[in-house]
Amino acid sequence: MCGDVMTGRGIDQVLPRPSDPRLYESYVKNATRYVELAQTINGPFPKRVDFSYPWGDALEELERVMPDVRIINLETAITKSDDYWKRKGINYRMHPENVLCIKAAKIDCCALANNHVLDWGYAGLVETLATLGQVNVKSAGAGRNIAEAQAPAVIEVYDKGRVLVFAYASPTSGVPRDWAATNNRPGVNFLEDLSQQTVRQITAQVQKMKQERDIVVASIHWGDNWGYEIPDEQRNFSHQLIDEAGVDVVHGHSSHHPKGIEVYQDRPIMYGCGDFLNDYEGISGYEEYRDDLVLMYLVTMQPESGKLVRFEMVPFQIKRFRLNYVSRGDAQWLRDTMNRECARFGGHVELSETGRWTLDTVDSAAVSTTAMFSRTAGNQFSGC
Repeated sequence: MCGDVMTGRGIDQVLPRPSDPRLYESYVKNATRYVELAQTINGPFPKRVDFSYPWGDALEELERVMPDVRIINLETAITKSDDYWKRKGINYRMHPENVLCIKAAKIDCCALANNHVLDWGYAGLVETLATLGQVNVKSAGAGRNIAEAQAPAVIEVYDKGRVLVFAYASPTSGVPRDWAATNNRPGVNFLEDLSQQTVRQITAQVQKMKQERDIVVASIHWGDNWGYEIPDEQRNFSHQLIDEAGVDVVHGHSSHHPKGIEVYQDRPIMYGCGDFLNDYEGISGYEEYRDDLVLMYLVTMQPESGKLVRFEMVPFQIKRFRLNYVSRGDAQWLRDTMNRECARFGGHVELSETGRWTLDTVDSAAVSTTAMFSRTAGNQFSGC
């Protein structure tokens, strides 16, 4: 899976139907300023682009792979609402007519449990849900009430099984507590904490829905934007979701750069997938993390066992609001970084015969047993 897809603000301004560009940030008051910053740093690009433009070279890779399921964390409200959340410093939105940008990449599911989906109020969230529904894109982690927010997105994969996506928002990623959905208020599927009691609650929800040949994805927005440290609390929680709740893939996000990946009990845990689309070009600070370098995660699972078959990654660079194949030097930098961070879990990134990166790893639950990555057919997911 990939991390955050932010198609609002500057990106929204160059899409066919831009929103009102007014912003309520302390420094920038007009979204077109982010377009100017990107052009100053990386050169000019069209003032108006088509819906597929931001995905760039990622579309070619997706056509080559043809994954069964495509899942993103959408960190943008899709709304015309002007009711911006006044206690937040940054408010992302995309005009509803620009939702065809999401369709251009054939996205199946948007995780919405994050710290930007209510940037334009409860009305903005309701319109986001309705707009995605109108174009047949499923969502998880937010709803018109708590029942909807907790319900998984159910994706049927012909002749293979189902993928269930449960999405959760942690306050550690800056999600306000009053964004939590209730019986009579829209909001997100809010994680009060990462305690054993929370694990039991999730276990009950997953076991109620999970059937034979289902692959369960827990998509969690948690932690800081910057830094490679993975708190013990997150790691323990992920292990418990796999051991007790029956989760098969932990899809963590919020960090602006990729973090380490662990394979535990033959199930992948992505602690921080990094951004995938944003308008941050030209914004200074944290340059050492190279948040312009991003990863698409291609995860193949075996429906019968729920075990990992193959884990591949494809690197891209965000440039001119577009995903581009990376240079050899940038690819090596990111590969070295991922090798350093995955090494703590016994992982190593190798160049595969497909030209993608393959995660070769030792299962952290059985250190002496090397996980094998065969070509056995399974459900393939793509975070794009």
